[in-house]
Order: sequence, then C-alpha cells, then structure tokens
Amino acid sequence: MDIVFFSGRKNDDDTVVEMLASAIRRDISFGVLRPNQKLKITDLRQAYGGSNHSMRETLRVLSSEGVVEAINQRGFRVTSATEDDLRDILFVRLEVEKLGLTRSLERGGVAWESRVVAALHAVDRADTTVQDNPDDLTALEWDEACRELSMALIADSGSPRLMNMAAQFYGQSRRSRLALLREGRIDFAARKARRDNLQTAIIARDEASAVSALIEEIGADLGA
Repeated sequence: MDIVFFSGRKNDDDTVVEMLASAIRRDISFGVLRPNQKLKITDLRQAYGGSNHSMRETLRVLSSEGVVEAINQRGFRVTSATEDDLRDILFVRLEVEKLGLTRSLERGGVAWESRVVAALHAVDRADTTVQDNPDDLTALEWDEACRELSMALIADSGSPRLMNMAAQFYGQSRRSRLALLREGRIDFAARKARRDNLQTAIIARDEASAVSALIEEIGADLGA
C-alpha cells in the first residue's frame, strides 16, 4: 500500500507541474509574460497557484525548454525575444529539421508518408479554423497542428535526440509565430502552396524540393 501511495503522490506532483508549465508557457507565447520579465515565485503562485516546490520545478522544466532562463542562481526570467534571438533560433531549428527530414526521406516508408499527409491535412483544417475564429484557443490549436507537422516530417529520422532538439527550438519560436498570427501577417494562401509542394516532394522522394519547401516554411516565421 505504501508503494502505491507514494507512486500516486509523484504522479499528482507531475500533473501539477505539467498544468503550471502549460499555463505559463501559454502566457509567454501570447506575450502576457514579457521577454526578460523576472519571474518571482510568489507572484507566479498568486497568478497560477501551486506550491513553492511545484513552481520551482515548473520553472526548471521551462528553463530546459529554453523559454525561461536562470539569472545567475538568483531566480528566473522569460528569455529575450529580439530579432537576432529569433534568427538564431530559426537557424538552428532549420538545420536540425533539414537533417531530420533528409534522414526520414531515406528511412521512412508508407507509414511515415501517411503520417505526414495526415499532419498536412490537420494543418489545412487548423488554418481554416483560425482564420474563421481567431481567438486564443484556436491560435494554440493551430500552432499545435503546425508542431505536429514539424514532428511528423522528422519522425523517421531514427534519432530521438534530434527530435527532442527540434521540439525545443520549435517551442522557442512560438512567440514570434503567434505574434505574426495576431498581427495578420501570415499569408495562408502561400502557406498552403508551400505545403502542397512539400507533400508532392515527399511522395516523390524528391529530397531537394522537399528541403527547399521546408526552408521556405521555416523562413516564413521571420515574417519577411
């Protein structure tokens, strides 16, 4: 009985941290918590709940994702979000995803193609939904569909570490992507055309064209 009790307690703690991380991650993504803003545990607990321990664990989780950073062992703050920061994040993200896509094209079979096509279809639906009803919920669902596509493209890379890196840098670029969405600076027709080209290239196993479409898609996160 004792083993079951302690196991349940650990799972409860993990659930609390996961919920807190999700809420704080969301508010960082939407700019409620601003770049470089100092994150005081007392203030965070008043806004989001949780204990001192669970909030510290939450900040460590977010720090490992790169959306929060430690300040010389004196606490935490939201990471900066300058244009140079974004360019660097997208540079690393692109290099990682290019490698993952290339390896998946070499190694992936029909199941991988099917997963990519399903993810592309989900993004198409999310694009339509977020244009028809552009609130915070649909924006997050839209971004999650985009994330699932990025992960599907590299799913057969054979490298869990590469996939973890891709997920991390995708998350770090979320603020910029959602800002572009709020500002109406996303060309949905151009996105659709790029994804159609990407699907055609993947089914044809045309590495050069697939990578070119990926470069254009990630580059669009700069809002150029």
